[in-house]
Amino acid sequence: QVQLVESGGGLVQAGGSLRLSCAASERTFSSYAMGWFRQAPGKEREFVAAITWTAGITYYTNSVQGRFTISRDKAKNTVYLQMNSLKPEDTATYYCAAHVDGNIYKSSRYNQWGQGTQVTVSS
Repeated sequence: QVQLVESGGGLVQAGGSLRLSCAASERTFSSYAMGWFRQAPGKEREFVAAITWTAGITYYTNSVQGRFTISRDKAKNTVYLQMNSLKPEDTATYYCAAHVDGNIYKSSRYNQWGQGTQVTVSS
């Protein structure tokens, strides 16, 4: 079974940067894309960004557009989320997930999830 392992979270001051990584134990051949979601305490899990494996087409939620960059290294089966100009409202647990089909913005269209990595942005 494919495992997704996130890393790179931590505590950073507002305006700082972090890079998250998501390593897959093997190529998720059945997935069209990989995505990042986040969930803050008391809130629903929300879409952050996604990237297609083959063409590298990217998708972002409006609140991170221009600040976050998603990328992938196919040789390493790894997806990255570079987060710049971080804000306190970016504080959440970040999850990577493998997209199966359908609406790429919907968490229900992802069938494999990592354990999450905590990102805390202090003001």
